[in-house]
Amino acid sequence: MTTAVDDDVIVRYEPRGAARQLFKTRDSEVVMAGPAGTGKSLASLFRVHLAALHNPNIRCLVVRKTAVSLTSTTLVTFEKKVAADALARGIVTWFGGSSREAACYRYSNGSVIVVGGMDKPEKIMSAEYDLVFADEATELTIDDWEAIATRLRNGVLSWQQQIAACNPAHPAHWLKQRCDQGEATMLTSRHRDNPAYVNADGTYTPKGRDYFAKLNKLTGVRKSRLLQGQWAAAEGQIYETWDDAVHLIDPFTIPDSWTRWWTVDFGFTNPFVLQCWAEDDDGRLYLYREIYRTKRLVEDHAKHILRLLRRCVECCDSKGSDHDCHDCKHCTLEWTEPRPRSVICDHDAEDRATLEKHLGMGTAAATKTVSDGIQAVQSRLKVQGDGKPRLFVVRGALVERDPLLEEASLPMSTTDEIGGYVWAVKPGNAGGLKEEPVKKDDHGCDALRYMVAARDLGGRPRVRGWL
Repeated sequence: MTTAVDDDVIVRYEPRGAARQLFKTRDSEVVMAGPAGTGKSLASLFRVHLAALHNPNIRCLVVRKTAVSLTSTTLVTFEKKVAADALARGIVTWFGGSSREAACYRYSNGSVIVVGGMDKPEKIMSAEYDLVFADEATELTIDDWEAIATRLRNGVLSWQQQIAACNPAHPAHWLKQRCDQGEATMLTSRHRDNPAYVNADGTYTPKGRDYFAKLNKLTGVRKSRLLQGQWAAAEGQIYETWDDAVHLIDPFTIPDSWTRWWTVDFGFTNPFVLQCWAEDDDGRLYLYREIYRTKRLVEDHAKHILRLLRRCVECCDSKGSDHDCHDCKHCTLEWTEPRPRSVICDHDAEDRATLEKHLGMGTAAATKTVSDGIQAVQSRLKVQGDGKPRLFVVRGALVERDPLLEEASLPMSTTDEIGGYVWAVKPGNAGGLKEEPVKKDDHGCDALRYMVAARDLGGRPRVRGWL
């Protein structure tokens, strides 16, 4: 597809398969779903961009669950791969927003593409639109989706459309159910639709060979979803009631009055996991910070978490170029949040001793009985009479992505693990009775279980030697 606009800008894009269908459909709700790397987001962004170029004075919206994730992913793709020429020529300009107007891309013909996250909906939801694109739409709740639909009433285009792009999730996800019930049209995207990875004759490009080598390393439900494009639940999934739309929540200011807890699962070749939890006045638990990292010593993890949580309030004013307040005996440091009531750890004696030394805190041995711990977590994940579960994970809790895990296509956080956390069945078990979890990619789930067991299985954790 080659499009010329006012003889000034030429847009070249080769839509295939579902992407080509997207440019033809006028259905009011369209879901672009398929494996990772099929070009779903790129096609949707081109759809919005070309509509804005060709139709003066229309209003479009590009949205994700959080504004931060939109800026770091979707808008990077838009500026580098979709609107680069138009931005360079000044046909499209960026407006960073104001107290009255949301951030947007302004087109010389009067069209705009507003951008924002549903975590800060005030400005983006106060306007009306002709065309909306929601990226990674499985992160949204159905309330988000329906609220966005109410803003499709600008009326400059003869048709209004709401587009979602996503990798498949579990089969009962509201977005798939909406398509199954005929309320939205699903366009299934395949890897052959992406010319960056697959040539027209079906062979892989050099980039494609490298990309599929990574995808082929995936296992279980992640492979089913991200490589094969299936709306799949893991066979024997332990936490069947886990739902991103319910259990993942937007960041918020945690009151200092809430009790803090830390849980730790030790590892070096396997990930070391440290989770920071807050407990509200009703006993709900919130995972709000997580370190999930391989190839780093316990003492370095201890220093890392302290750097995240302490600041210098009285500096020695050293002029040395290598001065570091966190390592200086003459600087005064204070905590930026309450100290944890307990640091609940895996039982490795040597690692616990090292962690205690470098944190300057004692630790408590985790309750490691597996079956009752899993049952306690399952109980917390259930939605209660007040419409809420008793356990949440805050979006963006992960402090940093592990490049080695990313390269190996392995889980990089606790939420990455949950979909593939499954039961193992011992050979010869009559009726395939559930016995214990598969001991693979379970390090965050173990730390999560330690937290819930400490609160729900009786007794306060016994702390060993606060230093």
